[in-house]
Amino acid sequence: MGRFRSAGSQAQHAVKQKLAIGKPSHGENGEDGRIHSLGSARTYSDSLKGVATFIAEHKLDSMGKGLAGLTAVTAQAYLEYRSQQVGQKQLDKDRQAMQILLGEKLTVTRSEIDQTVQSRAYTQPQIQIIAGAQTRIYALASRIAADAGLRAHELLTLLPADERAPSVHRTWTDERFEGRGDVRRYTVVGKGGLVREVAITMELAGQIEALRLAEPRIVTDRGIYYEQHYNIGGGKRWSGSFSAAAQRELGWSTGAHGVRHTYAQERMKVLQSMGRNYEIALSIVSQEMGHFRPEITEVYLR
Repeated sequence: MGRFRSAGSQAQHAVKQKLAIGKPSHGENGEDGRIHSLGSARTYSDSLKGVATFIAEHKLDSMGKGLAGLTAVTAQAYLEYRSQQVGQKQLDKDRQAMQILLGEKLTVTRSEIDQTVQSRAYTQPQIQIIAGAQTRIYALASRIAADAGLRAHELLTLLPADERAPSVHRTWTDERFEGRGDVRRYTVVGKGGLVREVAITMELAGQIEALRLAEPRIVTDRGIYYEQHYNIGGGKRWSGSFSAAAQRELGWSTGAHGVRHTYAQERMKVLQSMGRNYEIALSIVSQEMGHFRPEITEVYLR
């Protein structure tokens, strides 16, 4: 972990290099990339300690520099990882701390916890109405996202499970996708780089495979690069299309994230109807959605 023994030592050192206590933070100093108050110094130190721990735990420090070697790519990965754990206010503090350290702006990442509190499920007929008002590639993306419980960016990362294995640092239950019937398994890259299996109906899988690209292409969504293998919609453009179509057809929208609520609620009903108790069903659905924290999944059931 570089020249420092602990994540806390690295964070304190990084903040110390950026201190400008006593200089006003307004006027010409407002955008100088320095820390002008002890309160901000403490806040940024706490945030950067978490970054340093993340780098160490995920073995992202091949050069042995610790926080001194932080890159924008690693910073963005950390924000995606944290978005499952903290609300928007803390997530913004983490981003600001890393911006100070890097000396460059980072893409704003939305807290999944805050989104789940605000979002609500759509019914299946409503999803079909919305998809019917979208262009072909976005309509298919909406049906896939609802069928597999995908996040917007995960649509860009679809790949058959026999071509990319799920992350090995997680223990996956064999009970995933019980009651789904005849499906094809794909993998997607989720929050924090977690690769998980998802199940898609054979009908939709056939439509997906018909849009396989001859060669994968690199696409950018919210400042992050993804390798895309199918000519389908995803990311911010898809979520924008979904919300606009919902407003046109339904007169309201809870955002594209609402299809994950639909997935969670429907899967819980199926699993419980098969005899699974609430806790076991919740654990299964949590893994299917890429959470590994049932308390997050539980918010989707409101």
